[in-house]
Amino acid sequence: MIDLKELTDEKIIDRVINQDQELYREIIERYQAKLLRYANYLVRNEAEAADVVQNSFIKAFINLNSFKAKLKFSSWLYRIVHNEAINSLLKNKKEKPILEGMDFSDTENIVANFMEQEEKEALRVCASKLPIIYAEPLILFIFEEKNYEEIADILRLPIGTVGSRINRGKILIKKICQTIKK
Repeated sequence: MIDLKELTDEKIIDRVINQDQELYREIIERYQAKLLRYANYLVRNEAEAADVVQNSFIKAFINLNSFKAKLKFSSWLYRIVHNEAINSLLKNKKEKPILEGMDFSDTENIVANFMEQEEKEALRVCASKLPIIYAEPLILFIFEEKNYEEIADILRLPIGTVGSRINRGKILIKKICQTIKK
């Protein structure tokens, strides 16, 4: 018997497609908590996030044959969650307006200032107040520990745009956190 923990996502998906659909539960177990956290950052509602993730797992399963094995499965799955979350936001019109007139010239690296565990919660609170175009890449980078290439793949953006949005998000989040602390 093969230990599923040793198989890559892509090998499990190959087995799900060709041999045993029940193995899909391993994918759900691997990603459910991460995807719930990510969806909750986007839709800012736990029940809605749970619906987004459940719908995403169903869509991913239905569309497994369209997954290209040369790509990273996790990026493909995060992209489905991203799309579902955006659709949910549009349906419920919860999108926050982009902050106008913000100064993006401050390039201080605030991520290092918030790496202590108790500070991460404060960072999450501040991140929830960011416009989604900055929150998404920043959340993927800081909390989901995705690299720029993976974020670009998930959000379907050029890597340069990802970098710009992360940097601007860091500046905005710093200002938001400073405002909250006052």
